Amino acid sequence: MNSTNDRLPRDLRLIVTGGGTGGHTYPALTAVNALRERLETTGNSLEVLWVGAAGSLEKRVATANGIAFEAVATGKIRRSKNPLKLASPANVKDMTNVPRGVAQARRLVSDFAPDVVLATGGYVAVPVGLAARMCRRPLVVHEQTVRLGLANKVLARAGARIAVSAESSVELLPEASQADAVVTGNPVRPEVLTGRPEEAAKGLGFGGHDPALPTVYVTGGAQGSAQINNNVRDILPWLLERANVVHQCGAANVAALGESARNLPPALAGRYHLTDFVGPELPDVLALADVVISRSGAGTIAELTALGKAAVFIPLASSAGNEQAHNARHLQESGAAVALLGEVTPQTLQAAVEPLLADPAGREAIADRARSHGRPDAAERLVDVLLDVAG
Repeated sequence: MNSTNDRLPRDLRLIVTGGGTGGHTYPALTAVNALRERLETTGNSLEVLWVGAAGSLEKRVATANGIAFEAVATGKIRRSKNPLKLASPANVKDMTNVPRGVAQARRLVSDFAPDVVLATGGYVAVPVGLAARMCRRPLVVHEQTVRLGLANKVLARAGARIAVSAESSVELLPEASQADAVVTGNPVRPEVLTGRPEEAAKGLGFGGHDPALPTVYVTGGAQGSAQINNNVRDILPWLLERANVVHQCGAANVAALGESARNLPPALAGRYHLTDFVGPELPDVLALADVVISRSGAGTIAELTALGKAAVFIPLASSAGNEQAHNARHLQESGAAVALLGEVTPQTLQAAVEPLLADPAGREAIADRARSHGRPDAAERLVDVLLDVAG
């Protein structure tokens, strides 16, 4: 990528759009912060407008981070293999929102006059991206997953510059977009990369942690996952004979799992740390973990590969377009993770974890291959694309 620092505008104006889920929202926020920091190093400034859906996660995130926000109408297309179901009343109603959203977005784009528009996916990205093209404003689309989401497929055909997270995604783009595609990776929050493993147990209050044993970090996301929680619970005595376990289970699940853990032998119970949520200490916990058992959303994949962690992925079956299974399969096929793609039982989970704990050299080899897929500098790469297009 050519250096852009010598030709940056004094004041760069950015519209960012995308949201609905954290997978679309947080990479956008990370990119905005990285762009602002880059500009500040050269004495330049950034003015940002986030365009999203009313009452949405992206509105809460933008507001919490001091970013101006405007809402537009959005239309969600509910997928179905049955063509008749695609014409459902809910789909028909939502599809009428799209032209209204485009008109609203076009006024915002025209008034704000951005130097560049960044779209990170989700249904709200479609009207804003189309409005950018109508107003002849440069559009950069970022795709977090291995496969292109519906919104980004639409915008790719509208002539946007495409930034993807994996090399294998390029061939899935419309042919006309492939030549201009850039592999940036998926932006990772910088604090995730600064963990100190020696601080993790202290930060958690995990007094029974045995540094002579590997540590397994179990997480199903902020709310927890009943599927992951229950399967881990059923192999917990076996697991604790071989490892320390930090289990982030979600607030709704902590009482029942805590009650179950009371039956553990005292020698094993000390090596089990159950918590509803891991907050500021997460970077340290990830740095400490030798094995991670988790879902396989795009953000999780980006963080674990950037850190080079051996992981057992249990994809969320209801993820849009089955994207979590595609993410996990992509890494498993290159030996960079273990993925449970069929029925998940305590037996299949134990069989997946066992070799990672029994063979440290094999575990490290998987971690090294995971690291080769990681792009800890993804936010900076995406900033390069934004500045190149804006320039």
